[in-house]
Amino acid sequence: MTTYFKPLTEPAGQASAAPSRLAQGSWAGRRSNRGPVRHRLELTAVLVGTAVLYIWGLGASGWANAFYSAAAQAGSQDWTAWFFGSSDAANSITVDKPPAALWITGLSVRLFGLNSWSILVPQALMGVATAWIMYLAIRRAALPATDNLRLAHRAGLLAAAVLALTPVATLMFRFNNPDALLVLLMTAAGYAVVRSIQDRKLRWLILAGVFLGFGFLAKQLQVLLVVPGFALAYLVSAHPKPSKRVLHLLAAGGAMVASAGWWIAAVELVPANLRPYIGGSQNNSILELTFGYNGLGRLNGDETGSVGGGGNGWGTPGLLRMFGTEFGGQIAWLIPTALILGGALLWLGRRAPRTDVVRASVIVWGSWLLVTGLVFSYMQGIIHPYYAVALAPGIAGLVGLGGVLLWQRRPQLPVALLLGASLLAAGFTAFALLGQAPTFLPWLRWVVILGAVVLAAAVVLTGRWRLVWLTRTTAGLAVAVGLAAPLAYSVATAAVPHTGAIVSAGPATAGIGPGFGRNASAQGVRGPATRQGTGQTLGGQGFGGGGFNGGGQGGAMGGLLGATTPSSELVTALKADAGNYTWAAAVVGSNNAAGYQLATGLPVMAVGGFNGTDPSPTLAQFQQLVADGKIHYFIGGRLMQGNGGSDASSEIAAWVAANYQAQTIGGTTVYELRG
Repeated sequence: MTTYFKPLTEPAGQASAAPSRLAQGSWAGRRSNRGPVRHRLELTAVLVGTAVLYIWGLGASGWANAFYSAAAQAGSQDWTAWFFGSSDAANSITVDKPPAALWITGLSVRLFGLNSWSILVPQALMGVATAWIMYLAIRRAALPATDNLRLAHRAGLLAAAVLALTPVATLMFRFNNPDALLVLLMTAAGYAVVRSIQDRKLRWLILAGVFLGFGFLAKQLQVLLVVPGFALAYLVSAHPKPSKRVLHLLAAGGAMVASAGWWIAAVELVPANLRPYIGGSQNNSILELTFGYNGLGRLNGDETGSVGGGGNGWGTPGLLRMFGTEFGGQIAWLIPTALILGGALLWLGRRAPRTDVVRASVIVWGSWLLVTGLVFSYMQGIIHPYYAVALAPGIAGLVGLGGVLLWQRRPQLPVALLLGASLLAAGFTAFALLGQAPTFLPWLRWVVILGAVVLAAAVVLTGRWRLVWLTRTTAGLAVAVGLAAPLAYSVATAAVPHTGAIVSAGPATAGIGPGFGRNASAQGVRGPATRQGTGQTLGGQGFGGGGFNGGGQGGAMGGLLGATTPSSELVTALKADAGNYTWAAAVVGSNNAAGYQLATGLPVMAVGGFNGTDPSPTLAQFQQLVADGKIHYFIGGRLMQGNGGSDASSEIAAWVAANYQAQTIGGTTVYELRG
């Protein structure tokens, strides 16, 4: 395989007569190199360090996102609930996502019991696996470009470290949202695309399609954001003739459809009365959920049934959204650096053969960053800071590959200047982002900016000087300066528990109340239904006072963001005679239901699904269930206001209040649903 990038021992601009066996990645070449044992130890150290960062103190987060923890509990108790992703083991309604992530946590709970570790450790292991795959992908691309296994290894290590130390990655690989599995599968697909191009093997491209299909079953259409770039990379760089490249992509697309479509078909073909209601939809349809609430609605804000949506509560779209106070500290630290390095690689490789693997890799990771970043920046529907974890592999790929390849060619002054500019970009970005949290390590921003300026100059100078000790020192310090701020934010993220539906990484920043990103149930939280920086609620009713509160010790926003914690008296009451009922209780909203379900271990019906705005069950259906003696208690409270959707939950609450006697158990208003 030929490449435009050549080792330092070869004069710049000259082409090799033939690629070496090491450049081709031959096993003989690898065995002849003195580094592999040391490389394995270094890789092990990085992955073990990642595991420690992601696993240490996980138990402090409790149920983390109780919404998904309750569904994992349900899946561990009932195989139908596991297959469909039901909120409760009695299969009233599903979560508002496909169940792939719940398949993993449900099996873990079934094997190891219901506890924080059985739910959260699988997420951390996904993070370690993602870092490892990132290493493999970048090392594979850098090896023929450098003809040096040591440099290729370092490129992979740098990419893995950048990914692991991205604050929002630290957050989400310590949390039980489906984003962890989504990022793992998309990263595996990116690796498979690069390997398919490099090895000329169609099976790797097919495997990429399989990974993307299962990514759809984790978080639906978001996985498609990387598909255009992957397809472009294969069309531009793969070896077969154009017609075969198109056919290969169609085959990969077929694999993607098949690996997602079997479950979609099962949901559509199973009669509605034999499966749970599809949460998040208004018509009990997985297709409606896919293209509506979780699809186009995310782009244009038209999300029927969402709370605080419709362009009112999700921030201001714009090009710099990822650098603002809500998203910046999560992901933006190395975005400018990644863009500079990616652009530099394309410029340096402008005369490379069409099949150059470096160009293909830049297209894979660069398009990932650009497309996903622009969509997140301009989408008008529901968007949370933790979504930004989907950008981390794109950034890591460009920084790992670009940093090492430009470092190798820094004797060329233009390359040295670009490398210095990328380091300055990292320094100035960190300086700005650290300024958003002025009380957090205030000295760090000055150390980073001064270090970036000094080391940028050193990078240019060491390109002219051949002093080995100075070169190595400069390289090490440059990496340290570039990762210092993300590392500090990641450690701060791992040091505190995170619970609730909406979390973010790092310390509190200007415009975000204390506790946001640590515990969504804490006072001062700014959630999706509040105007930025004001704490005032929308729609005339607050979620704490005027909003739904299921009682107990629920936090702000009445259990929409954080699950309620019922009193011991209420838990005892719910468990009494539970064997005589299908559901121990019913309550509006999935997070409210999750709190009671996790506390009792019994099915609790989430009336109206996550937001309380799904028509599940209807008033007539609920009345029939009560008449059949299937629901023991209804837990009262005021109702949330949604962006359209069904009024069934409010009708049910009104009917219960009008026909049954309210009583207070452990400070919570409940209604016993029997004559």
